[in-house]
Amino acid sequence: MSVLSNIRRNIFEPLHAAYSGSPLVAHWKLLEYSQFLSESDLKIIQSGKLKDLIEYVWKHNEFYRERFTKSGLSQVAEFSLDDFLKIPVLSKEDIRYNTHAMISQGFDLQKLLNFKTGGSTGRSLDIHITEECSEFRNACARRHDRWSGWEVGEPIAAVWGNPDYPSTLRAKLKEWLLSPLIYLDTMDVSRASVLAFAQEWKRVKPTLLFGHAHSIFILAQFVEEIGLDTIQPRAIISSSMMLMHHERQLIERVFGVPVTDRYGCEEVSLIASECEMHDGMHLNIDHLFIEFLDDNDIPVKPGDPGKIVVTDLMNRAMPLIRYRIEDIGVPTERKCACGRGLPLMESISGRTADFLIKKGGSRVAGISMIENTLTKYPGLDQMQIVQNDFEDFTIRIVPGKGYCDDVLSSLSDSMKKVFGDEIVIRYETIPAIPPEKSGKYRFSICRIE
Repeated sequence: MSVLSNIRRNIFEPLHAAYSGSPLVAHWKLLEYSQFLSESDLKIIQSGKLKDLIEYVWKHNEFYRERFTKSGLSQVAEFSLDDFLKIPVLSKEDIRYNTHAMISQGFDLQKLLNFKTGGSTGRSLDIHITEECSEFRNACARRHDRWSGWEVGEPIAAVWGNPDYPSTLRAKLKEWLLSPLIYLDTMDVSRASVLAFAQEWKRVKPTLLFGHAHSIFILAQFVEEIGLDTIQPRAIISSSMMLMHHERQLIERVFGVPVTDRYGCEEVSLIASECEMHDGMHLNIDHLFIEFLDDNDIPVKPGDPGKIVVTDLMNRAMPLIRYRIEDIGVPTERKCACGRGLPLMESISGRTADFLIKKGGSRVAGISMIENTLTKYPGLDQMQIVQNDFEDFTIRIVPGKGYCDDVLSSLSDSMKKVFGDEIVIRYETIPAIPPEKSGKYRFSICRIE
């Protein structure tokens, strides 16, 4: 760590925390300690937080009190996990149509932090949290960021869409004093923007490269193609979308640093993250109660994929209890060699909306279809599968070195083996897969309602 980074961490940040009254540093230090408690101890703490949350919303949130009553939960003093599992799963539609009703008594909506999420599905959600809840989330993200090898106070380079640059002199000074941040905007990744990013890197010297998984992959492709040696991170964190195996391989080959993959969502922030062992993802049970459920909302067995359902243990202003994120994950009982008590999740299988559907109703992970074809056939730099109907597909292709028409014939054969010989496939050749408004990429899109 440089002298300046040490000064940021040990002098500037504590002074800022004292001046602003921010609890971030206190939360972070507690989390640094708690991660090495045993799993059983962590789950006892988690259960206490869950019980406190249920008691709180029973007294202060009419929306949930009605849901609890309808589920047969009436004596919160005798609350048990079995009672909890009777509470209906909360959907995005539930939130969309009851946003204001979900705000607990005693909170002024105008004084809460507000952000929108869910833009990749075309329909956004309004989420409200307190400043303190935001600081809890930031503290947890910091703990997991450090697992990558980055240290507090060191500059960060973000490959992100629609970056939020500081606009005032005061904001710019605060960023420089605490943690300088440079951006490569994923809405405009080109040779010219990558070269400009490399110049900015040379000036600021960030140690952490952070961003959307596929966006970091695209950056790595440009770095390799141009032959840049300026961008040299000590740590890399991929987030916001699934990191495919061939993408991880290229990123690690180009930058010579292992990728730390992380999973979360805007609604509840960080859910799980790899540690330095890169052997599964540790679940953030400090702040969340996490379930993996089948199509009947019954917990799946370890090793089986299940719909991820989370309860935010920190957000009392707008509680999210048994919220179905619409992602699929695989829980496990394996233990990590790092010694942390935080339990593991094997992997993320993808967003529910990105699962393709066979005519009989069974689902196919779009990300798996992409990996099994993109890495198998030569000349495919990027591709996106759009399912318009059970037998109607559009596949967008970004051709690369070695591409020829035979590739499309082989790709059609692979699709028909999975979805049947009667499917119709239209191919579109494009220069690049465009990102969503958020700056993220979607590799498979199912339009079947």
